[in-house]
Amino acid sequence: MANRKGKSDDYRIENEKDYNATMKKIDALMKRGEANLTDKEAEELRILALAAQAYEKSIYTIPAPKTLEGLIELKMYERKLKQKELARLLGVGEPKLSQIMSKKRKPDVAFLKAAHKLLGIDGNVLLDFV
Repeated sequence: MANRKGKSDDYRIENEKDYNATMKKIDALMKRGEANLTDKEAEELRILALAAQAYEKSIYTIPAPKTLEGLIELKMYERKLKQKELARLLGVGEPKLSQIMSKKRKPDVAFLKAAHKLLGIDGNVLLDFV
């Protein structure tokens, strides 16, 4: 059952039933429109949304990619980059990046270094792909 004290840190969703009830309340408040909410309702909406977000994060986790290609695709998605733009960012040719992404070519140290520096991929993780 949800804990409803009023502060965002105190409101927790503990199960799917509470989550569905919270989402129903959020939906009802959202349908009224931001301009039509009182300050108290707006604060309630904020608290409910934060609780729903925390519950979703705890229940619906997505495992990290386990391949170099998966890590790079995730970074491309996060930065909304196309492969051509990524190649330019990393300072490699499009054919080389394409070959690495399709596993036809192993990444070299320069590529891995660029992936670490420019994409923020953990260097220890990248060492597994050498």
